[in-house]
Order: sequence, then structure tokens, then C-alpha cells
Amino acid sequence: MNPRILLVDDEERFRTTLAKRLAERQLEVATVGSGLEAIEEIQRRLYDVIILDIKMPGLDGIETLAEIKKLNPGIEVVLLTGHGTMESAIDGMRKGAYDYLLKPCDIDLLVEKILGAYEIKAKRDERLRQAEIRRLINRRPG
Repeated sequence: MNPRILLVDDEERFRTTLAKRLAERQLEVATVGSGLEAIEEIQRRLYDVIILDIKMPGLDGIETLAEIKKLNPGIEVVLLTGHGTMESAIDGMRKGAYDYLLKPCDIDLLVEKILGAYEIKAKRDERLRQAEIRRLINRRPG
């Protein structure tokens, strides 16, 4: 199964181009142009991995990351920015980002990060599913 990906970036041309390049690699990508739109979108649909720009007007990427993790801690987030600092990288990782990449980013490296994030999420989801099954079995009278 392919990961459900949400690309969040305020630069429309970058967003469109990157979504097209990911689609060429058989990845399904939805796009939004702001942190607020991203939060609204993850409340409507399920996503596995979010590619999130850090420097955006309004809600920046670090603030958006914190909100995403409050709403759905299981979503993996890859931070992607052209304005990276060590501080923002550390802050993003502390707030639960899977990884941090600088623009321009090699598309193969980005795909590798997306698939790595998805693998971690899928394994965690499976462990949670198995734990729930065990819990239900142990609760049965008998």
C-alpha cells in the first residue's frame, strides 16, 4: 500500500512541481498552501506522511507541526525548507518531526524519507492493532 501524503507549502509553483515529481514515482499526493489548510485537511482525511514547509505566512511549519501532532500523533512529518537553521531543525525534531530536509532537495532522498516515515508509521499502527486485538481477547468472558 502506498502512503497517503499531504504536501504543505505556500509557494504554489514549488508545490505543483514537487507533487508532479512525486506522482511520477507512483506516490499519491494532495497539496495545500498553508498551515491552517493543512490542519483543516487532516481533520477531513487520513494521511500517513506530511511534507511540511517551515517558513510560511500565518501558521509557520513548526507551529503547524505542533498542531498536527496534537490532532493525530501518528502522522509522520518531514520538514522541508529553504530557510533552514539548526535551531528550527532541533525544534522540529523535538516536536515530533520524522526528519528535516533543505530545499532544493534531491527527489530520490525525499522519496526515501517519505517511505522511511511511512514504514515507521505502518509498523507502529500494526503494533497498536495487535495490542487492541490482545486486549479484546483478554476481555472475553470464559
